Amino acid sequence: MQNNPGVTIAELSKQVGISDRAIEKQISKLKEQNLIRRIGPAKGGHWKVVE
Repeated sequence: MQNNPGVTIAELSKQVGISDRAIEKQISKLKEQNLIRRIGPAKGGHWKVVE
């Protein structure tokens, strides 16, 4: 996400080798921990890794 903020869940799923749903769960955990943030809408937005 840091190298490609516009990455989709489907792309992450292929790269990591786990299901879309598993990616969604991990993203949810990262958002709860304030480690990532979604900037903009679901379509056309991007991820921001909080440092």
